[in-house]
Formats: sequence, structure tokens, C-alpha cells
Amino acid sequence: MKKKVLSVLLASAMVLSLAACGGKTDESSASTETSVATSTEASTETSTETAEAAPYELTELKVVVDGTLTATEDNGQAAFVEQWNAAVSEKLGHSITMNITQLDHSSYSDAVGRLIIGGDLPDVMIMSASMFKQYETTGLLWNMADAYDNAEFQSRLTLTSINENLKTADGALYGFAPTYGNGCVTYVKKAWLDAVGLSADDIKTFDDYYNMLLAFHNGDPDGDGVDGNTYGVIAAGYANLGEAPYVNYLPEFWQDGYPAILQDANGVWYDGFTADACKAALKRLRQGYVDGVIDPDTLTASTKIAREKWFSNEQAGSEGAFTYWAGTWYQTLTDNLIKNEVDSELVVLSPIAEIKNTLGGYINREAPVWVIVDDGDGDNSREQAVFDAFIETMLDGDKVQMLWTYGAEGVHWSTAADEFVTNPGTDNEKSYSYEEGTFHLLPSPNDANSIWKKNAMDPALVISPLTNGFKASTELSDSGNVFFTNNCVDAPAGASCETLTNYSADITDAKSAVISAVVIDGVDVDEAIATYYTGVVGTVIEQALTELNSAE
Repeated sequence: MKKKVLSVLLASAMVLSLAACGGKTDESSASTETSVATSTEASTETSTETAEAAPYELTELKVVVDGTLTATEDNGQAAFVEQWNAAVSEKLGHSITMNITQLDHSSYSDAVGRLIIGGDLPDVMIMSASMFKQYETTGLLWNMADAYDNAEFQSRLTLTSINENLKTADGALYGFAPTYGNGCVTYVKKAWLDAVGLSADDIKTFDDYYNMLLAFHNGDPDGDGVDGNTYGVIAAGYANLGEAPYVNYLPEFWQDGYPAILQDANGVWYDGFTADACKAALKRLRQGYVDGVIDPDTLTASTKIAREKWFSNEQAGSEGAFTYWAGTWYQTLTDNLIKNEVDSELVVLSPIAEIKNTLGGYINREAPVWVIVDDGDGDNSREQAVFDAFIETMLDGDKVQMLWTYGAEGVHWSTAADEFVTNPGTDNEKSYSYEEGTFHLLPSPNDANSIWKKNAMDPALVISPLTNGFKASTELSDSGNVFFTNNCVDAPAGASCETLTNYSADITDAKSAVISAVVIDGVDVDEAIATYYTGVVGTVIEQALTELNSAE
């Protein structure tokens, strides 16, 4: 594939992006060269129409993905790729090979920036909604509007608004979402509630929630005979500034505070981070830190570290509450508690009154999207071939969609007669038996005591259902999806303009500094917010708001 011709502006933006927080990273960022060589072999102008050209025969597909793809290298990825190659080759009528580069989920945004700076561009990659907003206007991504509008899967779509809402004002489409976004709900260990004499029905307001956290921290909810060696709640950061909806891991503390550029009721853009709602949220977080109800590991924890500490078999030092993704994760979190021989019954809290009365419910995030990299040669035949091989087949309703939804046949799922046992010899032992022809999920390749659940697409969230009748969701995951759907509201629309793209890392760093100063160091919130507007960030925010509010 030809290297995309990147402008100096884009090169600078990518260098800046390496300093962005993203999620909490598990490793320190590598140093990055700040000079980027630009190619002169093609014009930066790209056509938005499908070019007239001879059919392009794509034989290799380079894909970059994060942890959204559950079929990791140690969890059956080789079988997934092999079966994808065979199924798509059959559909296309010629051989094609998919090569996957799977980057660390927590530091994915930074890692993608390094790839782009190095010129190692894939054909396809996945992006969170906030990443997509940053890259959408750079010229790096291919406008797939025509390909999408003419896709064979259009006749099977049940949720058409998801991708229609991704189109720009002039009808361009630079990313494709095969599912809707989903969101987070607050899970609480029932055994801990029982130990402190509470029930989920008691938690109706922030005061109720906070008093529950105090009881978890000051009492002995884990039953080890020691008061005060447990915490109320843990999260992957006090705010997830690298990915919308930013506040989903500590929603009860943030309530209607939203640290992003927002539109008011009249359509005017403003900086929500400096609004009174965010200031109040920071004060609540500070109090939670002082009182010890928020696990101090929250400052540096990644999502992986936070959830593994929460369901650890060593509950001293753990937490009673954990806000995480709805649906499938309800089952996954429960399974991990069972695996670690911890009381596994969880309850899900309804949104507290302060959230219901302001936002209306838990926040449904903007969906992550798959993007196709534009090679900039003015000929769309390669990009169309990438769309046909990757995105068109992803929602074929059958073989390829099964791969993205449930993984590889015979490795992650099967219809063959089968018998197996999980957690043998323990109180959680469970036997499974299936007749020939019955669709069922298998034990995970990397954990024989855990039943596989899904691959990259949640069957409950997909915008075009399978046509073969296969379904393997559990009662817990189904109830979790129903609960979230009944208690969620869409995240605010994200802002996108050139200035925000170029200076996103500076803005994120400034916000992180304010949050740390207030929550950890106890700096007065108004004093800390004032520092946010000193230096380059104040000018950048003003310029961005001017661009957004002057746009037609």
C-alpha cells in the first residue's frame, strides 16, 4: 500500500497525540521522533467519488485493533484469522490474507499515533469515538459514504441511524460502526451489601451511595475480621479523558459534570470542563479521596488492573462497587468472581436521583468505528476493495459475521455433540452437554474454566442480526443489556474542529493536571481551573469555540 501523503499539520497533530492520556497506560510511553518525512509521490487531494478503475484485487489486508477483538493471540486468534481468510477468499473469488496487529487496549490511542508518525499505515483500524473525532478531519481516512450506501448489508440493517449519524454535514462517512455504543452501570457485591446491612434498593441518592462506600471502607465487608482494609470503589482513573463519554467509570461522582466541549440548549458550544457542574464533581471526588472511599490505585489503574483487583481472590484491599460495561460484562465479571472463589452474586444499581434528574440515566457512549486509510492517490479502487473484503463481509449475516461475533468454529463455538466440565472438583463445578446440531460456546482457549462469550461484536448490540439463528447470550448478559437499555441516555455529541485535533494532547494534559491538583493535592477548585486557562490552552479553547460556533 502506498504511504498516505500527510501534511505538516497532521504530522504535528500526531506527535502531540502521543502525550494524550487515552486510558491509563500499563507502560511508559516511548520517546518519539518529532520529524516526519513526507512523500511527494501523490497529491493530498482525494476524490469523494468512487473512481472509475479496473477491479482491484486485494490479496493482503493489514488490520490494527485494540482489545475489542477478544480473540487475542493466546485466545484463538490464529484460528479466527485462518477461518476469516478462507471465508472471505470464497466470497471474493480470490485468495486474501488478513494480518492483525493488536495493540494494548489501555494505551491504544498513543500506539496508533506512533504507527502513523512512523508511516506504518494499515488498511483498516478501529477507533474510539473520541479518536475518530480527532482523525476525521485530517485527510487520513477514506470517505466510504458511497460504498456504505450501496453495501449489500443495507437490506438487513435494523439500526440505520448509528452510521447515518456519523456522516458529516456534506454527507461524507469516514468510519463505520457495526454496533451501537453500550455503556457502563454500577455493579455491587451483594455479599458486601449484606455484611453492612444494606440492599440495592436502599441506594437512591448520592448520599445513599456515598454512605455505602463509607461502610465498605470503614467496616469489614469482606469478613476477614479487620475493619478499614477495604475500599468503596475503584476506577481506571478519576476521569477517562482519552475516550468519550469520559465520566463513565465514576458516574455517581461526576453526575451532570462533563469535561468536554459541549453544546447548550441553543446550540452554542462551550467548555463543559469549567462549568459549575464539573467543579462540583471535582469537589465530590476530592472528598472521596480524603475519606478513603475511592481506592487510591484509581489514580494510575488501567481498566485491566481495576477490574482484576475488584474480582481478586484476595478481597482485603479490594472494593465493593465497580462501574463497568453492561451486558456481556455482567456475565464476565460474575464468572471471574466464581473463578477466584469469591461470593459471586452481583446487583446492579439504578442510576441515582442526581443522575436521573439531570442526565436522565447512565450514558450510552458513541460507538467505536472501523476506518479505512486513504492512500491519497486519487483512485478509490483499493479502498473500495478494502471495504468489500472487510466491512461488507463483517455483516454478511452468516459465516464472516459469526467469526466477528462468536469467533472460530471448533475453537470458540461449535454445533457438534459435546460434553465438558468447568471448575471440576470445586463448589462451582458445572457440566455441559450438547446434542449434535446444537449451537453452543466452548471453554475459552486460554482458560478451560471460563466459557467463551463473544469476539469483537456483541450480538445484542449489532446493527444487523445474524440470519442463521445462532445465539448464545446468557440470562445475566441479556438482563444486563435490558437494564442498560432501559436506564441510559445518549452521550452528548462530540465536538470536532481543526484546533481540537491539533491540540487535543495539550488540552487533555491540562485537564489531567487540574483533576490531580484538586483531588490529590487539595488545591481549591477555582484556583485549579484558573490555571487551566493559562498559557496555550486558554487560547486554544477560545480558538476552538470560535471555530465551532462560527461553522455553518
